[in-house]
Amino acid sequence: MQESDAIELGRQAMMMALRLTLPVLGISLVVGVMVSLFQTVTSIQEQTLTFVPKLLVLSLALLALGPWMMRTMVGFTVGLIHSLPTFIH
Repeated sequence: MQESDAIELGRQAMMMALRLTLPVLGISLVVGVMVSLFQTVTSIQEQTLTFVPKLLVLSLALLALGPWMMRTMVGFTVGLIHSLPTFIH
């Protein structure tokens, strides 16, 4: 395996990790901002108010996005396994 192959493989893995985590992180960000805005408007400073909605929404998001995430990871892994012979020199 050449150094450039290893760097390209690392780049692809990092892009895959970003592609898989960005939707979940984006949903978490939106829910967090909405809860913070609600807390500011109502002057409620309950700590569980931030945790419970995020937990529920992220659970639903992972249920909805889970199949897509799994297909994406399996596709990447299958492509990686098929390309292994090209890395052996």
